[in-house]
Amino acid sequence: MQNIEFPGFVSLTIAIVVFFIGAGLNGRIAALRRWNIPEAVTGGLLAALVTLLAYRVLGIAISFDLAARDLLLLYFFTGIGLNARLADLIAGGKPLLVLLGLTLVYLVIQNLIAAGSAAALGLPEGITVLIGSASLIGGHGTTIAWAPILVERFGLTNAMEIGVAAATLGLVIASLIGGPVAGLLIARYGLKGPDAAPSIGLPNTAPEDDLNHITLLRTILVLNVAVLIGYAVDELLEDLGFRLPLFVACLLSAIVLTNIVPRIMPNLFWPTRTRALALVSDLSLSIFLAMSLMSMQLWTLGGLGPSLLLVLALQTVAAIAYILFAVFPLMGGNYDAAVIAGGFSGISLGATPTAIANMTAITKLHGAAPMAFIILPLVSAFFIDIANAFAIGLFVN
Repeated sequence: MQNIEFPGFVSLTIAIVVFFIGAGLNGRIAALRRWNIPEAVTGGLLAALVTLLAYRVLGIAISFDLAARDLLLLYFFTGIGLNARLADLIAGGKPLLVLLGLTLVYLVIQNLIAAGSAAALGLPEGITVLIGSASLIGGHGTTIAWAPILVERFGLTNAMEIGVAAATLGLVIASLIGGPVAGLLIARYGLKGPDAAPSIGLPNTAPEDDLNHITLLRTILVLNVAVLIGYAVDELLEDLGFRLPLFVACLLSAIVLTNIVPRIMPNLFWPTRTRALALVSDLSLSIFLAMSLMSMQLWTLGGLGPSLLLVLALQTVAAIAYILFAVFPLMGGNYDAAVIAGGFSGISLGATPTAIANMTAITKLHGAAPMAFIILPLVSAFFIDIANAFAIGLFVN
């Protein structure tokens, strides 16, 4: 077996090419547009299949340096924070609590499905969280963090492989179902977003107006300052015993900055709700998602076996049913609820960036939904991580 790892700059360049391939396919295949599949998902999955073919046929394991991807993630979520005006946050109080409650309930449902399936199929002890919230709601990061503990506690020597494979397949499924589910709801109930300035992503038919190199560089400067403050906040939280993803600290720092700086310095350029910030956010998310999907080593799924594939199929059916019959109606049954429903696949089966990518594809086609982009990442990347850690701890102990 030959291992090839592409360095960072090459990986970034390949990701851009992968995105354009996905955009080209979406432009030619009407079903992909109708189902609101993001361009980066189309291209990224195709690239992952190419690396799988290289592994199976040529015996070459391809991997990528993803340092640039991690920086793009920080840019993206910091951009969300810079768009979060205080009035929006106040208005989002009740929807935030409702979405949090729905997510906590689904966390329990997901682990109950995992526990029941493990018992019915006679799967090894300790595997429950790996086919439940650790790998699906938690994603790759949570799986990697808990796998050594499961090996020590239950002697499950292949815990890492099982968890990573389940998280990978969940990410693929989440990328594919969010857009179609939201599209179904929007079409069935005749929903449409308001005519508002873009918050994440530029419409496909956008005019030029204030977008130029000056506003773009000013926006990047503000983003960099907010990210640097986010790093400092993350270190402070870690010293206090709170371990959260770095992008959460950047998101919260940007929210504070965008609600203070323009008030005390009204003549200072600030990128909230500008086309420059929308462009940077769109670019960051697109390349981040392309890099994430093209770097998936799909050959790790081969060790799942029929039983685990069956469990993941059950988890997918449960997620879709919960989105249609619980998330959408309880979030208000309106356009914002449909966008959140599209993003909930990322909470339940994939990852927060997947959820945001699904929602971005939907809003670029049907209209803005700024509230969805504020409350969903706060729930999926902040509150639910704490609850999930508690749930996993119960299973482990």
